[in-house]
Amino acid sequence: MFLALFGSVVIAGIVGYLAEKTGFTQNGYLSSIIICVGGAFLFHFAVIMFGIGFRAPGWNAIAASIGALIIVPFHWRR
Repeated sequence: MFLALFGSVVIAGIVGYLAEKTGFTQNGYLSSIIICVGGAFLFHFAVIMFGIGFRAPGWNAIAASIGALIIVPFHWRR
């Protein structure tokens, strides 16, 4: 379980970097990586507490990272 958390963080960082590299977001590399890692942490703990999500932790990390990249910047944009 602990290694799944580290794997989720690594996958989330890669998704954040790729989102900036491809032009999906315009937040900056560090901001996108932080947003993705935060989303992966929250989703990982939601999976532990409630049992929601996919079976594989990698897919959970990818889905949470993309979701966080979509939700967070639009929430703070004026």
